[in-house]
Amino acid sequence: MQLGIAITWPDEAREIGPAVARLACAAEAAGVDDLWAADHFFQIPITGLPREAPMLEAYAALGFVAGMTRRIRLGALVTAVPYRHPGVLIKSVTALDVLTGGRMALGVGAGWDREEAAALGIPFPPTAERFERLEELLRIAHQMWRGDEAPFVGRHHRLDRPLNSPGALQRPHPPILIGGGGERKTLRLVAQYADACNLFDFAGRFEFDLEHKLRVLRDHCRAVGRDYDEIEKTVAIGLDLRTDPSGGVRRLVERLRELAAIGIQHAIVGPLPRWDDAGLAALAMAVPEVHAIQVAPLRRLGADGHRPDAPTASDAASGLT
Repeated sequence: MQLGIAITWPDEAREIGPAVARLACAAEAAGVDDLWAADHFFQIPITGLPREAPMLEAYAALGFVAGMTRRIRLGALVTAVPYRHPGVLIKSVTALDVLTGGRMALGVGAGWDREEAAALGIPFPPTAERFERLEELLRIAHQMWRGDEAPFVGRHHRLDRPLNSPGALQRPHPPILIGGGGERKTLRLVAQYADACNLFDFAGRFEFDLEHKLRVLRDHCRAVGRDYDEIEKTVAIGLDLRTDPSGGVRRLVERLRELAAIGIQHAIVGPLPRWDDAGLAALAMAVPEVHAIQVAPLRRLGADGHRPDAPTASDAASGLT
């Protein structure tokens, strides 16, 4: 299983730069696979921190982290489609991909944080329109990354010449990750356009029935003629560092084993409330163990999304396990 971590920010502004530099360098030295910056402008409620707590702009922060590292992959988890014009967003991700030697991912979603958007004067359309804009962004990304400069004319965006020079170093393009678990729209867009999905596994907060979501994704893949196995299955997952960092990491590793058994391949860990030296050290010690977790072969999932050799929830309820 692959392991990523979400970047967090100390309270004191003068400490943010040094702390993020230490985090990035320590994560890379420990063998963590990727670093992700939340693309928000206000602190998000899931951390338990107040909205006024520090939150840095994602792409400026990723540029800083890129200069501190040499191997670790980078991305935003995830950019809300109303926040940036699609052409500018693809240019930003391409620039970082070129400068890092091909280490960027494009993380996108429809967005949900109407409060921060309104506070900063960012237009925030209704849900249906945000999904229309998300699909146009995905189409524009594929077009620009394949070097097609033909005009793009959509319902919400018109690009007369979507030139992207230089192109990204990764071929055919930086991986596209779509965040969210909406079954009618989000997972359909994953099947049609993305290289990875990002689902949520924050116990008691944002917790999906992951086996069900994977079955829905499989159905969408079948409908659009996409190979389900081509799509990387990732989760955003919490790590409670408030009392016992070592115990929190041990519980995390056990949960990752459960997730791997249903086909989750990649975990992106967000600490509660933020990284500190003890928490990061405890996670670093567990990186080899996480990497050694074997993910269930995706092709062994049955038509109902379960592995034939794995007990289902109904089996357990019936006393068959």
